[in-house]
Amino acid sequence: MVQDYNAYTATDRQVWNALYSRQRENLSDKADPQYLGCLDQLLPVMNADKIPNYDDLNAVLTEATGWSIHVVPGLIPVEEFFELLAQRKFPASTWLRKPEELDYLEEPDMFHDIFGHIPLLLDPQYAQFMEDFGKHGVANLKKSHVIRQLQNLYWFTIEFGVCEDPTKIYGAGIISSFGETNHIFDPETTIYPFELEKVLGNSFINSEIQGHYYRIDGLDTVYALDLKAIA
Repeated sequence: MVQDYNAYTATDRQVWNALYSRQRENLSDKADPQYLGCLDQLLPVMNADKIPNYDDLNAVLTEATGWSIHVVPGLIPVEEFFELLAQRKFPASTWLRKPEELDYLEEPDMFHDIFGHIPLLLDPQYAQFMEDFGKHGVANLKKSHVIRQLQNLYWFTIEFGVCEDPTKIYGAGIISSFGETNHIFDPETTIYPFELEKVLGNSFINSEIQGHYYRIDGLDTVYALDLKAIA
């Protein structure tokens, strides 16, 4: 599959502009500085003014860390997901949500995939962690309990990860969601200290804003996680 860039409509362009502009401002004091720095590096090829062209993004990504975007129709089987990560290919859809879905979307669209996930792939440590994550998944595809644990870990770090003191967000599912971002900073939101065993055993739901999160020291602590110990 490829991105059919000419297929985007005026409504699509308005949706991208609204999503990018609103969330970039919203994240200015809420997102991890490492993410914001990477997002700013992408300004020449990803900004509010136009829907990003994957060829342009790939040129920057490949030069920086050897990663590229692999176009998929939507959610893919976990086996294919791990295999792509192991090859430094990030699966991303090309469709955009509707104007009435700006605040929250159950199934990930290209704003989630691209705005949420792609910037940190410019960082060499993050890029290596993601490749290692994919390779460990591929090596354990026949071990259902390991795959389940890896999915839980991915969910509560890469997708919905929170850093502590002061609270900053880095997970793509929060980064790309206006509603979820603001939910994190609600005093009544439950954020537990990050304990690997609890995270590995904590199943998740993807149909609504999360009921709780896990706060880790920082992205360096994520990179230091011993994936091989999950066996």
